[in-house]
Amino acid sequence: MKKGILAVIGFVLIFIVAACDDSASNKKEGKNVKEMVHNYSVGSTDDVSASITSEELIVTDSGNKETTYNLPEEEFFVSIAPFINTTHHCTNHSLTGCQGELVEKEFDVYIQDEEGNVVVDETMTSLKNGFIDLWLPRDKTFQVKMEYDGKTTESEISTFEGDNTCITTMQLS
Repeated sequence: MKKGILAVIGFVLIFIVAACDDSASNKKEGKNVKEMVHNYSVGSTDDVSASITSEELIVTDSGNKETTYNLPEEEFFVSIAPFINTTHHCTNHSLTGCQGELVEKEFDVYIQDEEGNVVVDETMTSLKNGFIDLWLPRDKTFQVKMEYDGKTTESEISTFEGDNTCITTMQLS
């Protein structure tokens, strides 16, 4: 009987330790995922493709093996490619494949949430893929205004589950 109770206590302790390790791992994974997303966006990786949904980063290696990583619980990734002449239809951003028109250009970016709080108000440079990557608070709606070379564009975006991570509809005029 004592051995049975000790065995149950042992299993419970193993379960508790595993649960604690898992939550610490998820916190670490969130930080690492943001670094991974950045590295894929700037082209610092070879021989893989990577895309991002509202909930996860999906990495596919050269052997077509897919690995998924959960995104941070409080932050939503969105990549915006303002354009003048050319764009493409997109829903989930391909970090290694999407290409925007305006490469390495400076934009004045202003983002405000529905309560009027300013989330971003700075000059940002688009990446080599023509996109500006942002991590915004989840489950909100934002007004986005971008200016470049005397042209402006405005749009409303949101960061709810299932929302687009690739914004290619903001035409500058």
